[in-house]
Amino acid sequence: MSYFENKLYHVVTYGCQMNVHESEKIRGILSTLGMLETEDIDKANVVVFNTCCIREGAEDRAYNNIAALKKSKQKDPSKIIVVCGCMSQQKNGKYNLKTRLPFVDVVIGTHNINMLAEYLKKRVETGKRVFEIIDKPTADMDGGRCIRDDKINAYVNIIYGCNKFCTYCIVPYVRGREMSRPLREIYQEVRDLVQNQGYKYITLLGQNVNSYGKDLKEKSSFSVLLKALCQIEGDFKIKFMTSHPMDFTDDVIQVMKTEPKVAKALHLPVQSGSSSILEKMNRHYDIKHYMTIIKKLKRAIPNISLSTDIIVGFPGETEKDFNLTLKLLKKVKYDQVFAFMYSPRSGTPAATFLDQVPDDVKNKRINKLLRLQKLIQKEQTKKYFKKTYDCLIRLEHGVAVGITDGGKEIYIPNYKYSNQNYFAKVQVEDIRNHKLSGVIK
Repeated sequence: MSYFENKLYHVVTYGCQMNVHESEKIRGILSTLGMLETEDIDKANVVVFNTCCIREGAEDRAYNNIAALKKSKQKDPSKIIVVCGCMSQQKNGKYNLKTRLPFVDVVIGTHNINMLAEYLKKRVETGKRVFEIIDKPTADMDGGRCIRDDKINAYVNIIYGCNKFCTYCIVPYVRGREMSRPLREIYQEVRDLVQNQGYKYITLLGQNVNSYGKDLKEKSSFSVLLKALCQIEGDFKIKFMTSHPMDFTDDVIQVMKTEPKVAKALHLPVQSGSSSILEKMNRHYDIKHYMTIIKKLKRAIPNISLSTDIIVGFPGETEKDFNLTLKLLKKVKYDQVFAFMYSPRSGTPAATFLDQVPDDVKNKRINKLLRLQKLIQKEQTKKYFKKTYDCLIRLEHGVAVGITDGGKEIYIPNYKYSNQNYFAKVQVEDIRNHKLSGVIK
């Protein structure tokens, strides 16, 4: 019996869907060591913090929660604490994990999570701390067991890293350059998830999914990948994130329009409604280019659900720039907006810009933006009336509910739900208090 057999583990995850999926891989690695998962962090023999540093708040939360385990470690010196992910990959991060958290046993980055089992064994065998940060992936990042959080949606990595170098973003520095997975490998993983494990949604992940295939020896593209995955037999749909407007091409719009298995929902980050701010962000597009994509999408897919990311208070953002962002929201009418106040990241160009926006101005602007978006979302609810959507039918609290591609719930009263989780057409017949109800068509 190995040292880890029947011992308990607990994984704490911060950040994006990429981190969520990597935590699923971490759980798979720990389970192959014979470990069992526990929800009680104090009872866990191994605690893994999978960290994020995209914003200062996420970094602070992770650091404070790791530091809070110091007393637990003092009570039980055999407890193994692991820190991995983006926060530990930073070269000039806010916190020096090696010196400020000496009770942490294993510190690794984003490129060698797949070697976690070896590092844990090394810690036990030598009794010494393991501190291993490397610049490039060591081996196959997707070949091992994966214990997934969701039984309906499965995340699948298609590309790692980013080549864009937006001036505010730490991702290229902690995730490295773009590296696509072979199409055949992705195809086999998705086919297994759909046909053998029964997943209904497959969400393709990448910092920039639209760059997929450019770095492969056998040249491919994101649209080619989507078409290939749509050939897999089964009752499922494909989602993807995140898309970059600079690389979002007409052939992807065509695939979204014509392929029933591609969800009619898109997350397309704009970040700002001001072209001058976008230029300072090094986003490689202006608002005219972005709006051209939005118009094409709405013409091709009238019922499409759109969401976006917005950064408020980027250095140099004037009241005029901010008002252009509000104007954009009114024009596009997003179904969902994820808004964040600009957070300086050490090592990025924007952190050195002299025209930083005061925090009180950021707060005022983001609250104004969120109030506007709330009104827009309420107004958007009206567009569903008498329209038909392809929905995943689920049972929630004894009532059948259809979930649209964009995540909107349509209640289906008096419907006898028999099969678990299947797709069907649902027409919205009534809207009350911004809640939708409809019938199966």
